[in-house]
Amino acid sequence: MGNKKYFALKRKNSKDKSGKKSTGIRILFIPIKYIINKDKLYKRGGNMKLKDLISELQTIKIIGDEEVEITEVKTDSNFVTKGSLFIAHRGKGSDGNDYVKQVEMYGGAAIISERETDTHLTQVIVKDTRKAECVICGKLYGNVYKKMCFVGVLGTNGKTTTAHMIYHALKDLGENCAVIGTLGTYYNDKYFEPTLTTPDPVALHKTLYEMYEAGVRIVVMEVSAHAVYWKKIYGIDYEVAVFTNFTQDHLDFFGDMNAYKQAKIDFFRQNNCKYIVTNSDDSVGREILELGKKTISYGIENPADVFAIDIKENSDGISFVLNLFDCIYKVDLNYIGKFNVSNAMGALTALSLLGANTEKAVLSIQKQKGVSGRLERVYDKNFSVYVDYAHTPDGLMQSLNAMRKICKGKLICLFGCGGNRDKDKRHKMGKISGELADFTVITSDNPRYEEPMEIISDIEKGVLSVSKRYVVVEKRESGIEYALSIACDDDVVLIAGKGSENYQEILGIKHLYNDKDTVREILRG
Repeated sequence: MGNKKYFALKRKNSKDKSGKKSTGIRILFIPIKYIINKDKLYKRGGNMKLKDLISELQTIKIIGDEEVEITEVKTDSNFVTKGSLFIAHRGKGSDGNDYVKQVEMYGGAAIISERETDTHLTQVIVKDTRKAECVICGKLYGNVYKKMCFVGVLGTNGKTTTAHMIYHALKDLGENCAVIGTLGTYYNDKYFEPTLTTPDPVALHKTLYEMYEAGVRIVVMEVSAHAVYWKKIYGIDYEVAVFTNFTQDHLDFFGDMNAYKQAKIDFFRQNNCKYIVTNSDDSVGREILELGKKTISYGIENPADVFAIDIKENSDGISFVLNLFDCIYKVDLNYIGKFNVSNAMGALTALSLLGANTEKAVLSIQKQKGVSGRLERVYDKNFSVYVDYAHTPDGLMQSLNAMRKICKGKLICLFGCGGNRDKDKRHKMGKISGELADFTVITSDNPRYEEPMEIISDIEKGVLSVSKRYVVVEKRESGIEYALSIACDDDVVLIAGKGSENYQEILGIKHLYNDKDTVREILRG
């Protein structure tokens, strides 16, 4: 990938289903660059003076001593220690300035805020504390992110699979790379447990610094809508950003689908992506396609620069013929589900734009065994059991449709919905399972602070609207045991909602739990 190459990409001036001509480029010449900066990196050691830490900020006012020594950056007053710089964010229901007295008591040295407050600590007043946090954290860790190449993956579903396809292909191609996302952080044979899909700036820039020191130069990152809304990735430029799809999720936070959509689109409007790869089969993907000439499309149903034909599905995987910028490849995936054809196309398009050898990239993706907890087959003898992360209406529908294609007997679906989250999707997911599965087991899934049976009741109403073939088993382990007990030869059991999660969250406590382990223990017994 270090070679300076140019690819000529042809986009046909075809029409979509509405008859509208597709926008875009006749010929797009893309310079492929991948620069390893061998300059000696500034290595952070000891404390930094506040004036140095904020030197790249556009400040409104500074009150107090800029010479104070800063030991660390904190956004939670409970974790402030002597010498901390506290960033007083305004949240949806809180204001960091309300905790300044606690910051004083714990020995904090200074505050970043959008307004003045009554304190003896040094105050730095800025227009936007979210952006300020990113700039400060970058500076604290040597601004190493400016010397790295980033690939972003956005969308409601498919982020994790697409990101891991890109990451493993890059590794196979000999690149020192990393991936950050829902399953955690991976690089150099190291693994770190996940906290958030996209880490907060303090953790993110610390991780990037450690990666850089370890020789990592390419970072594949899942970018959540929350991360865009809270500006967690402000200042990071992306060589390529991939958009997978847009469906219902997170309405407990965003309120409605339009606000959620805007958070996705805002990322692409910020002009910090050199190339955008977007799904032409998705309505929001087509909106993104209209944003500028740097957009490249992929699709199955609608005209696209990169497209797939002759798709064939079976229980061992899926095959198709890929047209990747007028180069033709026969692809055999070890993944199940037509949606994974789209994920593979998004990944391969991104790899091509990075300058990868596309033949080798295709071979790499073909040998990949799938992603943990994403339609993962965990048992396959007289009947089959799959564990999947599907936790949205569209995700559950896509997974059930994929299972229906390979199921010769009954299709049994077990799932629940998380508590204190989007309640509107519960009825919808119940109805989808009632329509597409032969039998549904409604159970618990991270009830958090809600009463589990109230969540189950919401789902049950959806199932009942189309079917009476269901049972309620509140305890998830017992529900899985029941689903497995009724499975006969050639049946398929889909256990949806948690994927590779290793906990069940109840009343603020994360209890050790994993669907795959539960299945294996029950079947061994």
